[in-house]
Amino acid sequence: MRYGQQTSAALADFDRLPDAAFVRLPVVMALFACSDETVRRRVKAGAIPAPVKLGPRSTAWRVGDLRATLDQVAA
Repeated sequence: MRYGQQTSAALADFDRLPDAAFVRLPVVMALFACSDETVRRRVKAGAIPAPVKLGPRSTAWRVGDLRATLDQVAA
């Protein structure tokens, strides 16, 4: 499966993922409809939750944190 297809699959399954699941930057970019630099700026400003380090070169976001942020934006 290509990386773009993985992102599409993760977006399609986002509502079914448990809150403890992790998603990578392309999914966050698609959820908030912004570029990678805008995601980083919004994280720095506190508008998007900070990612979690999974390893020395790997970061991801908790689905539960993203859902809470999306709920606040929608309210």
